[in-house]
Amino acid sequence: MEKIYNPKNIEESLYNFWEKNGYFKPNNLRKPTFCIMMPPPNITGNLHMGHAFQQTIMDILVRYHRMQGKNTFWQVGTDHAGIATQILVERQIFLEERKTKKDYNRNDFLKKVWIWQKKYKNIVTKQMRRLGVSVDWDREKFTLDPDISFSVREAFIILYKNNFIYQKKRLVHWDSKLETVISDLEVEHRLEKGQKWLIKYPIIKNNFCANSKIKYLVVSTTRPETLLGDTAIAVNPQDIKYNQLIGQFVKCPLIDRIIPIIGDKYADMKKGTGCVKITPAHDFNDYEVGYRHKLPMINVFSFDGRIKSFSDVYDYNGKISNIHSNVIPISFQKLDIFSARNKIIEAINNLGLLKKVEECQINVPYSDRSGIVIQPILTNQWYLKTSKLAQVALDAVKEKKIKFIPEQYESMYFSWMKNIEDWCISRQLWWGHRIPIWYDNKKNIYVGHNEEIIRKEYFLSNKIFLQQDEDVLDTWFSSGLWTFSTLGWPKKTTFLKLFHPTDVLVSGFDIIFFWIARMIMLTMYLMKDKEKNPEVPFKKVYITGLIRDDQGIKMSKSKGNVIDPLDMIDGISLKKLLQKRTSNLLQSHVSNKIIQRTTNQFPNGIEATGTDALRFTISALASNTRDINWDVKRLTGYRNFCNKLWNASRFVLINTKNHSFSKINFTQDMLLINKWILIKLNNTIKLYRDSLDNYRFDVSANILYDFIWNIFCDWYLEFVKIIIKNFSNNEIHITKNILVYTLESILRLAHPIIPFITESIWQRIKLITNIEEKTIMLQPFPKYNNKLIDGTVLNNMHFLQQIIIFLRHIRIKMHVNPTKLLPLFLYNLKSEQQIIIKENLLFLKKIAALESITILSEEYNENLFIKEIINGVSVIIPILKLVDVKIELTRLKKEKEKIFTTISIIKEKLLNERFLLFAPENIIKKEKTKLLQLNKTYKELSKQIKKFIVLCH
Repeated sequence: MEKIYNPKNIEESLYNFWEKNGYFKPNNLRKPTFCIMMPPPNITGNLHMGHAFQQTIMDILVRYHRMQGKNTFWQVGTDHAGIATQILVERQIFLEERKTKKDYNRNDFLKKVWIWQKKYKNIVTKQMRRLGVSVDWDREKFTLDPDISFSVREAFIILYKNNFIYQKKRLVHWDSKLETVISDLEVEHRLEKGQKWLIKYPIIKNNFCANSKIKYLVVSTTRPETLLGDTAIAVNPQDIKYNQLIGQFVKCPLIDRIIPIIGDKYADMKKGTGCVKITPAHDFNDYEVGYRHKLPMINVFSFDGRIKSFSDVYDYNGKISNIHSNVIPISFQKLDIFSARNKIIEAINNLGLLKKVEECQINVPYSDRSGIVIQPILTNQWYLKTSKLAQVALDAVKEKKIKFIPEQYESMYFSWMKNIEDWCISRQLWWGHRIPIWYDNKKNIYVGHNEEIIRKEYFLSNKIFLQQDEDVLDTWFSSGLWTFSTLGWPKKTTFLKLFHPTDVLVSGFDIIFFWIARMIMLTMYLMKDKEKNPEVPFKKVYITGLIRDDQGIKMSKSKGNVIDPLDMIDGISLKKLLQKRTSNLLQSHVSNKIIQRTTNQFPNGIEATGTDALRFTISALASNTRDINWDVKRLTGYRNFCNKLWNASRFVLINTKNHSFSKINFTQDMLLINKWILIKLNNTIKLYRDSLDNYRFDVSANILYDFIWNIFCDWYLEFVKIIIKNFSNNEIHITKNILVYTLESILRLAHPIIPFITESIWQRIKLITNIEEKTIMLQPFPKYNNKLIDGTVLNNMHFLQQIIIFLRHIRIKMHVNPTKLLPLFLYNLKSEQQIIIKENLLFLKKIAALESITILSEEYNENLFIKEIINGVSVIIPILKLVDVKIELTRLKKEKEKIFTTISIIKEKLLNERFLLFAPENIIKKEKTKLLQLNKTYKELSKQIKKFIVLCH
């Protein structure tokens, strides 16, 4: 074993060894199964910390269950990420060729995307391998693979034929840069400074309102460009100021459209002017009002975010209508929306219809895909009815067929599902699963896998023209089938029979509705068990928190706080880190802040820590909190932990080189320390397994850390060193046996969290234990022995530990050289305590550096001494043996002066009226507590100094 632990020398070669030998594959089709589906990462670049976090948690679970002898299968794959991938490819084409998507036909553009897919899928899978994920690579899937595409089309066809999918013209969130609908969950609302324009709408005079003093209805709007599509003015029916005008008409400025005044509670009497312009084709609230009052809908925006030359006029059901003129004034035609806004305000002002302009705060919707302002637009889209599907999915969680961990996320799931709306599943993209719908010249609709099948099924001759729908399906639709499409559905494959439903899904709370809820809905409709009951996609959902930086800020490229997992594994220089964080920034002005912050945080770059240290840190941070702050200092600490395990293992291997290992006999006579380590190991196994079974990975990591560092290394190995040098051959043999057994058990326990270092050490330890199997991965996971319990052993060892800890503490406190031998006096021991001391005399002397241990029959009455009561026993050290009295007196006086100065500063602060007035209450309380503690210490020091003065004289 190399003297220095260097993870880079072992990790990649070990992973190749595992993968080459097929250890990740399901190994026995008759055993109990355990299956996890990896949420497929997007092929849009590198894996981020969220991926590393979740994949580590999944790998811990898979390795843990594999070692329990289960037939484990972990499905791996990547997602085509329709919108995100198309954006990046279009950007690349523009940078390299100064061309846009429109310069290509569909097939040629898709060829370029497939080149991108091959490159970036390989990057992502390489990163997964570096993280140590034990997935079955031979069954790797991509969401546009032919068999997955077939599953997606089949699901669409079934849902369509059963009347769950329909096409309708409705209002959607429209991204005019990408020219596609986006989900309302992909809209980011930002509060910004804006303006509100108050515009007059002249009332049409007739016999009813000829004598009315009201000549105008004034509406306030933050989007005056939508005026071109107004179809009504709404007032509240209870508003006595305006309700007499309900049923009358106003003239819409600039376009001279006559529109009705309607009564609707949507108009808030206490908000704005009390009058609201209704534009059903460009506002979601207005759309609802328009539908209630059967108003026409007038679309004035083009798909690329400009004003149309001729508006599209529809009735309230979305059918083409000619009730209004569709001509838009030429001065506004083809202007982008924000230029049109300025021109419209200018024109209204010239007509004397602009009452005033007010500054205000506005919630502006932005696309989190392209970053531009979203425009609600009326479009024809495909929808999935969700009400029936959602109810079944709700019941599955209520009936505990699916359990959320932590349970608190169930309420989030219930809230979303109870308010669910029909899902818009179509996207106006080229990259993705093309909708399996064909149209003839008469716009008749046909559904099927391909044109040949459709012609055969619908008895259509080749003379009838058929055109496939141009749209693709929302990426989440194909992802929603992931748990069973990857296993071969709709075919009844062996893998589908064995591994579905899967056991657990590991995911983030931010996609509970995006993905988890939709998976449950689609799976329970399309998958049925033997009794034809809906089958759940997974039995448990483990929700991870959101990974933030060390200051609790969300990681993002624009903030310059993203950390690439591989940069922590392999290390990165400051220069390269700065280059990575400041390249391709959409907002170049933030680069200076990023450079300064990064330089302060990582002045020497990021040190290489290896995969195991990263995985252990992830496990230790995997608490039940919603946000997880990433702490690089903890990563360094766990790198030291791996180093500690490496060095401890070297000690074991060096000292058991020619040892003849035999099976442990737990009932034989052995030293207290050996009984103790076996019982502590046994208890650790129980606690560790319980924490893993309950998805408390943070608790698991802490249990493992405590046992390896504090119990095995800091206590047991110190005792073993003394045994090997001083005890009989028989005791040495038994101890070496237990030493090897304990280390080998530790390696198996720790393997799911830190697989590389444990495999590397185990390959050497197995030569001593005569294990013939080739990998630790397939070794049985340690089991708890309910017969290996002895409270007396634990209490006796605890008694010895407390004495040693007390002596070490005194040495530190009194600045005593670690090699200086001290006398120890013990008084008031019970008979069994005397036996413990006598049997472990050598250990106490060697470990605590004692010159003698004296058991007293009466109280110790010599000069100055330090005493501690441990388990009723007086443990005594004479001070004169510890220190030079004159030197200690000088030190105590200096310490007293220092404390006096600190007390004076705090007192002055607490007498300062401004401090008491403006300082937070918790700070004031903290200072008062500190003062009390310092006063107590000051008094104790004064007593000690008096005693030392007496001794000096």
